[in-house]
Amino acid sequence: MPTAVVTGASSGIGAATARALAHQGFHVFCVARRTDRIETLAAEIGGTAVTCDVTDETQVAALAEAVGPSLDLLLNNAGGALGVDPVSAADADDWRRMFEVNVIGTLLVTKALLPALVASGAGTLVNLGSTAGHITYEGGGGYTAAKHGVTAMTETLRLELNGQPVRVTEIAPGMVRTDEFSLNRFGGDEARADAIYAGVREPLVAEDVADAIVWVATRPHHVNVDLMVIKPLAQAAQHKVHRES
Repeated sequence: MPTAVVTGASSGIGAATARALAHQGFHVFCVARRTDRIETLAAEIGGTAVTCDVTDETQVAALAEAVGPSLDLLLNNAGGALGVDPVSAADADDWRRMFEVNVIGTLLVTKALLPALVASGAGTLVNLGSTAGHITYEGGGGYTAAKHGVTAMTETLRLELNGQPVRVTEIAPGMVRTDEFSLNRFGGDEARADAIYAGVREPLVAEDVADAIVWVATRPHHVNVDLMVIKPLAQAAQHKVHRES
């Protein structure tokens, strides 16, 4: 049975991808900080729950120990955005936290699990990026800086792993409506979070992104999808979204 690690599996895209991979026959290590959520998910899909803060090197080492010597698929999904302040009024602690989770967390997990991906003989590394890793927008300075970091790391890994049996993909979603992403960004303010999607008939949902991840992961191994950008039909660009009255 192929094995997969999904970080940030306690909700949203991570949880949806864990379910989708299990449906495709993967044994999924469901990784997140919230033990109760990942234990429930792992019981549902026949996976393994591993409580882990991806920014903590000791906990990441314990994750690698739990996974063992071989791994077929790693999805670095843990991340998130905080705030929409302009750079001139930025909260440095928010920026540090976004960089720690999105960039350093991805780095630590990748370092720890890369030997197992290589050992599998046909590993796949997927980093969950964002359209924010390829453009900038007002109020998004900290998040776009962090996601640009993920994009740069992904592209560097593909160069450095050339000749190794590990393919490297970035999935870059645009507007995705999940239970927590915007709510966390706005500090729990539901009205501001809901306003992001106001009038948008069909934003992407977590299952749409999970479907793309599974498609990439199940291509013949000589096929490397470098980058997949996914946006809802209503979103032509970060600043151009069709909204119905």
